[in-house]
Amino acid sequence: MTSTGSQTILIVEDDERLALLTKEYLQKNGFVVEIESDGRRAISRIIETKPSLVILDLMLPGADGFTVCRSVREEYQSPILMLTARSDDVDQILGLEIGADDYVAKPVKPRVLLARIQSLLRRSTQDVDFSSISSMSAKASSVLTFGPLEIDNSRREAWVTGEEIDLTSAEFDLLWLLASNAGQILSREEIFGQLRGIEYDGQDRSVDVRISRIRSKIGDDPVHPRKIKTIRSKGYLFVKEV
Repeated sequence: MTSTGSQTILIVEDDERLALLTKEYLQKNGFVVEIESDGRRAISRIIETKPSLVILDLMLPGADGFTVCRSVREEYQSPILMLTARSDDVDQILGLEIGADDYVAKPVKPRVLLARIQSLLRRSTQDVDFSSISSMSAKASSVLTFGPLEIDNSRREAWVTGEEIDLTSAEFDLLWLLASNAGQILSREEIFGQLRGIEYDGQDRSVDVRISRIRSKIGDDPVHPRKIKTIRSKGYLFVKEV
C-alpha cells in the first residue's frame, strides 16, 4: 500500500476496549484513527469529516449500523467496512444491499482486518490500476459503451441513456471488470482475485449481491437478465450486445 499518512479511519464501535485495540494496531500501520461510539453522532461525523474509510459495528447506541450506513451512503462515497459479531447471511446481504463495501464477522485477526482495509482503500483511491484488470480483454479503453450504457473508468462514473447511475465504489469496480471483459465468462474465483486480492472461500455472497444491485441500476431484468448473465457452475457473463 502507498503511504497512509493522509488516510483517516473512523471506527464506529461502542466496545471501548475493542475500539482502542483496533485503533492502536491501525496506528502502528500508519493510519490516522478516530473513534465514535454513538451511531447517531457517527452519521453527522461521517458526512462532515469524510474519513478515508469507516469501520462500522452493527450494534450501536443511538442508531444501529444499518441505519448509519443507509443514512450516509448518498453523501459519503468512501469505503464502509462492517465489523460485527453477527455473522448471519441475512445481515451480510442487507449490509451490502444498503451500501457497505465489505463485511467481516468478529472475532477477526488484526492482519485479516488490515488486509481488507488495504484492499478497500486501494480500490477507492485507484492505487490499483484498473486498466490492468482488463488485460484479459482484447480491447482496453477508459470508456466502454454498450447501447444506452456508458462506463467511464477514468471518471469512475456510468450512465444509462445519459442519466448517471448511483454506484458504490465496489459496484463500479465490479461493473467495470465485467464490462471490460464483455463476452467472457468470469468465475467468482477470478472476480475475487482481481477485485479483492484474496481467494474465494466458496461462501461469500458479496459478488452475487452486488451483481443483483448492478442489474437493477443498469435496467437489466433481475429475473431473466440479458446484460449480465449468470452462467450456471461457471460464473458471470457480460453480454456485448443485447
